[in-house]
Amino acid sequence: PWDGRRKQSSMTSFTTLVVGVFVVYVLHTCWVMYGIVYTKPCQRPRRDAGGGCISPYLAEKPRLQLSIYTSVKPNANGGHSLVFKVDDFDVHSRFERTVNVSLPKKTRNNGTLYTMVFVHQAGVSPWQDSRQVHHVAQLTTYMLPKPPEVSLISGEEEKRVGDRASDKPVSHWRSRLTLNVVSEDFTFDREALPSDVHRYLRVFQNGKKMMYLPLLFIDELSNRVKDLMEINSSTTELPLTISYDTISLGKLRFWIHMQDAVYSLQQFGFTEKDADEIKGIFVDTNLYFLALTFFVAAFHLLFDFLAFKNDISFWKKKKSMVGMSSKAVLWRCFSTIVIFLYLLDEQTSLLVLIPAGIGSVIEVWKVKKAFKIQMLWNGMKPSFLFGKLDESEKRTEEYDTQAMKYLSYLLYPLCIGGAAYALIYVKYKSWYSWLINSFVNGKLRPQKTMAHCLAYLCSLQT
Repeated sequence: PWDGRRKQSSMTSFTTLVVGVFVVYVLHTCWVMYGIVYTKPCQRPRRDAGGGCISPYLAEKPRLQLSIYTSVKPNANGGHSLVFKVDDFDVHSRFERTVNVSLPKKTRNNGTLYTMVFVHQAGVSPWQDSRQVHHVAQLTTYMLPKPPEVSLISGEEEKRVGDRASDKPVSHWRSRLTLNVVSEDFTFDREALPSDVHRYLRVFQNGKKMMYLPLLFIDELSNRVKDLMEINSSTTELPLTISYDTISLGKLRFWIHMQDAVYSLQQFGFTEKDADEIKGIFVDTNLYFLALTFFVAAFHLLFDFLAFKNDISFWKKKKSMVGMSSKAVLWRCFSTIVIFLYLLDEQTSLLVLIPAGIGSVIEVWKVKKAFKIQMLWNGMKPSFLFGKLDESEKRTEEYDTQAMKYLSYLLYPLCIGGAAYALIYVKYKSWYSWLINSFVNGKLRPQKTMAHCLAYLCSLQT
């Protein structure tokens, strides 16, 4: 009894520690987010002095022009072409335009194309304007093309655009270009300049005052995989949707941090498709709803961790399967592995694939515990020993078998019929892809139904 109380006390203290760390993490995150979205303006006495404050150039109401060029190099050395311009550019007026962009031969041959966006004085060439601000971004990215799908019965193949092999990354066109300019008249404190904004800030001396040019931002978080278009050698021009809107300083700083985070993930090996999952969280969600989602997700993560800990503790202590369905454990394990293989076949993001793989390993461990399996090694050859069931466990197995028998009369014909229908009317990449999809569609719902039925039958036993 003393050892049991000591173990329970240690588990309680561990849970308290985890909850405490979680609360500290949430509070720290709130403080960091507040520091990002709030920027302290320059104080008025220092602004009057003129030396410690940096005022916005937009406060002078200058006539501006927006010019967008394309080039095969990230600078003008490779030649540039003007694709869009707004002669009288009003930073407060949002717009969206679609233009056709001609693709150079180098880009059509699996090359890259860049865009250079300028905000400069109206009537002055951006290449000669000393008060211009510009940024460079890629209009193309490299991705593996989607494998062609084929009807496994008729052999009819899906029509594809392009003539390249599907196992090599090919150039894809980013069909959207989203631009933002900070329109608010914010005065920065030169001694407390935010580091994230610093690289976007261009400062010049205007008499006794220090001024900064418009804060131009290219929103690359809006570049989604669904908007990508594969480029091939026969493509001469492609559409480009140019969207412009104002942005607040707080949202700009938040967007810069998120964009840098996505870029860091890509440097660690995340593909464009992996990064797209993260982009969707921020782009498709209102910021206030996103904050609420963060708190809900954080608490969900905490509860998931605690449930995971209790589940592992329960199965570690489990010595008998009386009142529990071993077949339900086996089916759950099989379904989890099938889902993992399905996600792997669909080239799902690592953010989803890794947790699914971990869950599959845990379910295999549960099967080992439920069937009392021991693995013995005889040199390099493994052998498996199954534990014996007592009388109570045998009665539970009888209920298991009875439930499975009645369920099979209904579920097996439905599963086979659904797989046959998909084989005839749906196109797949391969027979393996059809098999995995059929298992996913056929096993998830039966597994849930059987679990509920077995739980009910086991409750009748007790």
